[in-house]
Amino acid sequence: MTILEAIKARHSVRAYTKRPIDGAVLETLQQEIARVNEQSGLKIRLVLNEPKAFSSLLAHYGKFENADNYLALFGKDDETLYPLCGYWGEHLVLTAQTLGLNTCWVAGSYKKSTVKTLGDGGDKLAAVISIGYAASEGHAHRSKTYEQVTEAHGPVPQWFRDGVEAALLAPTAINQQRFKIVLRDGNASIAAQRGPYARIDLGIVQYHFEAASGHPASIE
Repeated sequence: MTILEAIKARHSVRAYTKRPIDGAVLETLQQEIARVNEQSGLKIRLVLNEPKAFSSLLAHYGKFENADNYLALFGKDDETLYPLCGYWGEHLVLTAQTLGLNTCWVAGSYKKSTVKTLGDGGDKLAAVISIGYAASEGHAHRSKTYEQVTEAHGPVPQWFRDGVEAALLAPTAINQQRFKIVLRDGNASIAAQRGPYARIDLGIVQYHFEAASGHPASIE
């Protein structure tokens, strides 16, 4: 499975089996996390067999089951942290999908006090991604249309349309898709409207757009 195939196939999953992440899948995932950390400057950690983070009432109401494995996204506390975590976290989410794993972005339904202890003293925890083998497959959510999320000035090339279609498949907070993708002078940019975790959403959407279009998109 390619990254583009993973974009189309992936849905958020909150219920997992007890099957461990091990063998070649674990090795490949750990290698990719190490590469991402080196390239991005983030400090993303894979935490295995740790049930405390998703033992809260919020996790219960969020219908998380057997979420004992997760990615903890840490980094330097500055204006780039959340878009970076969104971008590179989504890369790992889609990499996991190609390996037969399932995931869910989690912003608040976990015990932050538990996960924060896993970071270095100067790093900030931005988000968590649950990961494992699905007990039940997720399903597609309603999506906005191409016209609702774009603003194009001049002729629209196919690469831009391809990028937007992939961006519409990106997971966003509460599935609100509060973003606008603008084409001006042959360049793409992505802006976030106000909303919870909008800066993380920006990075996630940027990754989808660039992966499908083959063109860079700046974020505002």
